[in-house]
Amino acid sequence: MPTFTIHTDLLFDSRNKTFVSDTSITVDTTSGLISRVYRRQKPLSEHVSPPDIDLRGKTVLPGFVDAHTHIFLHEYSDVSPMNQMRDESLVERVIRATNHCRTALLAGYTTYRDLGTEGLSNADTNVRDAINRGLMPGPRLFVATEAIASSGGYTIRHENQMGGVRMPPIADVADGIDGVRAAVRRRIGAGADIIKVYADYRKRTLRFPLSQWPGAPQVQFPPQERNPNYLLFTQHEMDTMVDEANSSDCPIAVHCTSSAAVIMAAKAGATSIEHGFEPSDEALHTMKVAGSIYVPTLAVYELFFPMEEALRRTKKAWDMGIKIACGGDTGAFAHGDNAREMELMLEAGLPTGDVLTSTTLHGWEACGGDKCGRRFGSLEDGAAADIIALDSDPRADIGALRKVSFVMKDAKVWKRDGIAVGMV
Repeated sequence: MPTFTIHTDLLFDSRNKTFVSDTSITVDTTSGLISRVYRRQKPLSEHVSPPDIDLRGKTVLPGFVDAHTHIFLHEYSDVSPMNQMRDESLVERVIRATNHCRTALLAGYTTYRDLGTEGLSNADTNVRDAINRGLMPGPRLFVATEAIASSGGYTIRHENQMGGVRMPPIADVADGIDGVRAAVRRRIGAGADIIKVYADYRKRTLRFPLSQWPGAPQVQFPPQERNPNYLLFTQHEMDTMVDEANSSDCPIAVHCTSSAAVIMAAKAGATSIEHGFEPSDEALHTMKVAGSIYVPTLAVYELFFPMEEALRRTKKAWDMGIKIACGGDTGAFAHGDNAREMELMLEAGLPTGDVLTSTTLHGWEACGGDKCGRRFGSLEDGAAADIIALDSDPRADIGALRKVSFVMKDAKVWKRDGIAVGMV
């Protein structure tokens, strides 16, 4: 059948951050779009006849969007990122990414914004295309290929730099106004959907290096702040990268840890600010004025630091009216556990409706909004038929975010009654 209808009795409206009752959604399998959303005027019969789908008794939402992921990374608790990037083979990393994409889709994530291959060049474009060609299941991918960083800014740092030891590059290195403009052009030419830039990073690691192999002696008497973050670009360079991305209708996401980096990226007009870990009222104010989307990545922060300040900062950003998108830096922790970022947002004090909007509609906006070429993150006429269902109401049960029993992407059902279907 070219069209069928999904019937709900509790549906989340991400544009208005409200829950509505007795709503039906007609989808078109040819276009993969929603053709009609309407409130029912008459009660439905107890049984719904196929091909229509009965999701009454569940909470129905747009498919989740994770706005900060790395499909080629797996849990740092298993293998350090350096060893993953340096030692794991291309084949292993691609197989892992294939599994990660399947796991994410079944967890309700119909879109991933993947912000850097971490040593695999432009391979994310190939995974994206394999999903789009129907060769494998997975979220709709918006990929960055390689991140852009200045010389020595974001790289695998190692002490043995003699004898031809080679490490995979993990960034597209660019310096100066002409250099950074050329780097953005290279990323777009390579097939990037979004530009990823490192505004700052811990580039002086080798001044007081940590022990990186078994038996390596520790450096004695390192300073208390052993490896701080430093800016990698000037304001003029950052402005140039944003300008060049905008000239190709390409959104730009900027890794920022320090307040200075957040301010620089927001002033330049970055689409989104990633992390923003250093508490700063000035940084938040600059994001607010610039209209940049904030992706606080609380779930990765939780792996390394106490959470109190990060939760307060996220709540303050929401109080100020800064638009927040949900992305945990997934890959540093397990794909499939993406919901942890939403749980931490709720712990920070954000209302349930705002958290759900951050991981649906605001995720679409972080991917570029209308620049995406397809609307998703909302259940409305003409949007992608990305529809998921939870077994309980997240307003009353925080665990509901992990109880995804139905997944549809582009009008194709991938999970029903908690069981994967249609997997290739």
